[in-house]
Amino acid sequence: MKKSIAAITIALIALSFSVNNVIPIGGEMPKKDVKMKDISGNDISMKEAADKNGLLVIFVSNACPYVVKNEKRITDITNYAKRNNFGVILLNSNEAYRDGEDSYTEMKHFASRNNLKCYYVIDTNSEIADAFEAKRTPECFLFDNKLNLTYHGAIDDNPSDESAVKRQHLREAITEMANGNAVSVTESKSVGCQIKRKQQ
Repeated sequence: MKKSIAAITIALIALSFSVNNVIPIGGEMPKKDVKMKDISGNDISMKEAADKNGLLVIFVSNACPYVVKNEKRITDITNYAKRNNFGVILLNSNEAYRDGEDSYTEMKHFASRNNLKCYYVIDTNSEIADAFEAKRTPECFLFDNKLNLTYHGAIDDNPSDESAVKRQHLREAITEMANGNAVSVTESKSVGCQIKRKQQ
């Protein structure tokens, strides 16, 4: 009996670690075929949004101060990714604020204000955020052309002060992949607002 309890305990601990690390570097993208509503009115999956070099996924919010502070950087990096043949999709997972500042209408305003040239979709019930274990906005995930994770974290090393940035982590990762090289810095700490999931 004691051995059975010990085995169950070990199994639960192992499961908790796997849940908290859904996508390790090199891991496959979950939920890649899930269709989400884009601001164009069309439905798109992450797999469909990918380009020949892979896909950049960024979790954002329309009103998070960190996202607002980084709006130009978000636009710049999405354009850079597209120029380097990566698909780009921004996800809004803030279901608790869907009737307010993270509404579909406000998402359209955000895209227009920032002249976004990429998909911006509703993550219904925070399904993708939960699968990715995404916790904040902005939070970035870069995948290769097999949709395996190559980089996870922040756009750069100073989300609070663009003038003090020393390394543009995401841009470097995109450049390295576009040149056929391994990503040298695969993870960094993302700083931002918590994703506002709807209370069950």
